[in-house]
Amino acid sequence: MDFGEDIFEPLLNIEATTYEEAYKEGYADGFVSGKEEGRLVGLKIGFEMGQELGFYSGCIDIWTSTTRVDPNYFSSRVQKTIKRMDDLLKKYPISDPENESVSEIIESLRLKFRAICASLNVKLDYNGYPMASGTEKIEF
Repeated sequence: MDFGEDIFEPLLNIEATTYEEAYKEGYADGFVSGKEEGRLVGLKIGFEMGQELGFYSGCIDIWTSTTRVDPNYFSSRVQKTIKRMDDLLKKYPISDPENESVSEIIESLRLKFRAICASLNVKLDYNGYPMASGTEKIEF
């Protein structure tokens, strides 16, 4: 019998051993669920951003079509702002969402949209979906 080894040593370290094993299991489970949750949040945010960009694109198409029909319908200042907004929309890095210019571009688009609406005396908001100001929210 070897008296150098304590038979109760594993019992004395059971708390530390259990803690380490539980930590490793929890970390692995958290990594998997965090990755899935991150994917879902990214999908949701990407969809919302696509909706907003599509809304602005539709507005630009309508305004550009109106200008083609009657070139003097909008002032030259509004026409330049529409053109700048169209250029920003084309410059938006859709396939590279981690690009640092994304937030700058979307903020510029929002500002230009508000400027155009103010110039045209149109009260149109975009809060997840287009809605004219002063109207009640429609809930489903």
